[in-house]
Amino acid sequence: MPRRKLIAPGVYMWRSYVSALLAERDQLRRELLSTKQELDEVRSLLRELKAATMARYRAEEELRLLYREREIQRARATERSPDAWLN
Repeated sequence: MPRRKLIAPGVYMWRSYVSALLAERDQLRRELLSTKQELDEVRSLLRELKAATMARYRAEEELRLLYREREIQRARATERSPDAWLN
């Protein structure tokens, strides 16, 4: 008669514990992957925002220079009366 193996009752509990840990690990890996993808999307949006902000700064600077040039041209075009005070 073949001998029956005796398995301690704790082995079944240990197996279910390990199985639960592996399932949790897999779930956490999926969540991590999802989080990394979201992070990549946010970084991409941040790069786009930075580029748009830099373009706006350059446009504002160019506009400031154009206003300055316009004021210089107006000042040159204005004829001053010889009888007018300098100050």
